[in-house]
Amino acid sequence: MVLLEIRNLSRRFGGLAAVSELDLDINQGEIFGLIGPNGAGKSTVLNMIGGTLAPTSGKIIFNGEDIARLPPFQRARRGIARVFQRDVLFRSLTVLENVLAGSSLSSKSGLDGIFVKTPSARNREKEMYEKAMEMLRFVNLVQQADEMAVNLPHGNQRALCLAVALATKAQLFLLDEPLTGMNNEEIEAMMGMIRTLRDEKGITSIIVEHNIRAVKGLCDRIAVLDYGKKIAEGLPREVVANKTVIEAYLGVEGSAV
Repeated sequence: MVLLEIRNLSRRFGGLAAVSELDLDINQGEIFGLIGPNGAGKSTVLNMIGGTLAPTSGKIIFNGEDIARLPPFQRARRGIARVFQRDVLFRSLTVLENVLAGSSLSSKSGLDGIFVKTPSARNREKEMYEKAMEMLRFVNLVQQADEMAVNLPHGNQRALCLAVALATKAQLFLLDEPLTGMNNEEIEAMMGMIRTLRDEKGITSIIVEHNIRAVKGLCDRIAVLDYGKKIAEGLPREVVANKTVIEAYLGVEGSAV
């Protein structure tokens, strides 16, 4: 089943076409990689799906609805969560409070109901706490629940960003370079969590990532952008061996990326 359909999606900045007439189908429950050289338009595509950047033209159809003109918070409420390249957290809040803030995006009470402690929030407090701790357990951060988010090492901050996204009850994760700055152990842990999101929770992920080896081992399918245009799409082992893809990355013929 197709969860996200992208049709003729384009974004121009003056005379520059950052993304040009892109078509993609993202299936429910798959891990889809979006790769390409620097400046190929990958993050621009994520920005348009997430709503932080409006397309010049084209459609973004999520669960049968064209969301191309909806603001980001409306897309979040429909089930799209963005994990940015930089750690975007409430740095003055604890690890647990960050996850509770993520929960507020799918709650009618919002942040005031959580932190101001309205009567309705008090009634839900125990349930929300238990769910937040479940998210932290998933990313192995239970022991750090009361620490300030700003004090976590980089790998743990990336894992916390994933927990916050999970707390929004999203169906689709937009992961912008989730492995950047991680050591090998942290990379393996993050890849394992993304697989578990798919296998146990049915969450769909679109990943922009420069670590091609990780992409090959993690993604079900990948597409390659070059100068804003899709030049290849398919199974990872086939795409990375594609001559056009190799030339886009290396500039000349060479070994597979």
